[in-house]
Amino acid sequence: MTVLLELLGEVLSSPLLILECLLGAAVVYLAVGVAWRLTFHPLAGYPGPLLAKVTDLYLAYHAWKGDRHLEFYRCHQKYGPVVRLGPNLLSFNTSTALKSIYGFKSNVRKSDFYTAFPANKQTTNVHSTIDKSLHARKRRVISHAFADSAIKSMEKYVLGNIDTACNIISDDVSTKRKAMATNYYAEKTDSWSTPRNMARWADWLTFDIMGDLVFGKAFGMLESPQNRFAIDLVSSAAKRHLICGTHLPIHNYHLDKLLFPAIAAKRTAYMSYSRAQSSARTQLGTDSCDRKDFFFHLLNAHDPETGKGFSPAELWGESNLFIIAGSDTTSTALAATLFYLVHDTSALKSATAEVRAAFANVNEVVAGATLNECEFLRACIDEAMRLSPPVPGALPRKVLEGGLLVDNVHVPAGVDVCVAHYAIHHNEAYYPRPFSYEPSRWMGDSEAAHAAFCAFSVGPRGCIGKGLAYVELMLSMARVLVQFDMRLAPGTSVGEGREDLEEGRKRGTEYQLKDTFTSIKDGPMVQFKGREI
Repeated sequence: MTVLLELLGEVLSSPLLILECLLGAAVVYLAVGVAWRLTFHPLAGYPGPLLAKVTDLYLAYHAWKGDRHLEFYRCHQKYGPVVRLGPNLLSFNTSTALKSIYGFKSNVRKSDFYTAFPANKQTTNVHSTIDKSLHARKRRVISHAFADSAIKSMEKYVLGNIDTACNIISDDVSTKRKAMATNYYAEKTDSWSTPRNMARWADWLTFDIMGDLVFGKAFGMLESPQNRFAIDLVSSAAKRHLICGTHLPIHNYHLDKLLFPAIAAKRTAYMSYSRAQSSARTQLGTDSCDRKDFFFHLLNAHDPETGKGFSPAELWGESNLFIIAGSDTTSTALAATLFYLVHDTSALKSATAEVRAAFANVNEVVAGATLNECEFLRACIDEAMRLSPPVPGALPRKVLEGGLLVDNVHVPAGVDVCVAHYAIHHNEAYYPRPFSYEPSRWMGDSEAAHAAFCAFSVGPRGCIGKGLAYVELMLSMARVLVQFDMRLAPGTSVGEGREDLEEGRKRGTEYQLKDTFTSIKDGPMVQFKGREI
């Protein structure tokens, strides 16, 4: 005992020895942890990248890099339908797993991944709420804003912004026509407008629609650059949430401010921006605004079971979600649809013919039965979202007490499970020729295709704004096709893959996305001219 005390005294008297002991203990701790995760952990027998089995930093790196969705796909191609992509994460790649994990009776909850998403410390929003009963209350309240009658009452504001977006294209066409009028020798092929980046056009359009529908005012991004800075803030906030949610210690210890300070700073700026929008609209109340926007319904709605409405903190939380979900995802779907149509002249010709046969002029293009009967246009949109899903990665769920059976695999409680959207959307079992743009696969008997389609997720946590998103997409595409001919600007390749890029980004006919939980995209460059009658 005396010898031990003397030895301890020597150690404590030497800072260098203390440091060596601490480092040694850390090494032993890490070694034991690694050994346990590789040999004795319940998921030790599942295939996957070695580093992913050891640490969530593996996927966090791909989240930072922007190719997390591609890594899920690459790993499923290499290891099969069940892959261990984290120390405690199993990724499945089947439609049956999609139903088992995200279905209404699934024995799961949202994983701790979502603790990195709240807008403020006081509350969570309908997207980031983990507790099932709390989520059900929030969704019941929000459902008033997304009822068919509410969406129909706001259609004129959707159409107003679409018309503004189409007027920008008309101005491009008119400018080119005037330039040709001054040049007698101009060739007829020069009648196409100056190329326009449609990713930016789609961003501005969907953001303006979101402003009108949520806050009772358009942000004017289509007509002025003044508010366009917010789009970059949205992307940074989403990316920060994805990285930090993938490896929670980065969130818990605020390491994002050290590791990627620019992203962290823009996320902070975004939170201030969303709070300002929420506060300004809340102050207007329900009587001062000239329309029944989403906030009108949120301020008036009460849970029929509890009688509770939303607190100010909850209103901020929901506005934080609406800005991202109401603009960024729809923008990606719209830009992707434009990309694939201008890269497939046959599909573009068929979609254009269908729309022009249904509507004699642009003013006839409204939501309703006639637009819903444009089945090929809807197929074009779905196929674009299959190939380039607006939320391309995975939405993890934690298995609850009692475990979960997924594709005859018993997953124990506490394990996170998921199905990655991009990976299953390119699974040959459901989509033959998975990298080909084939809208026809959604026509007729397409049960297998629909079973694996999850662009809006599925089940009780599926996107509540799905119906509204389709209204925006169908109206936008139909009004463009009724008025204009369009083509990919010759010599441009913005948005395409290239041979010199990483695996998964080499296909020139695939619209490239950077996974930020939602997506960052660019292009295509499109030219227009007035419809020839």
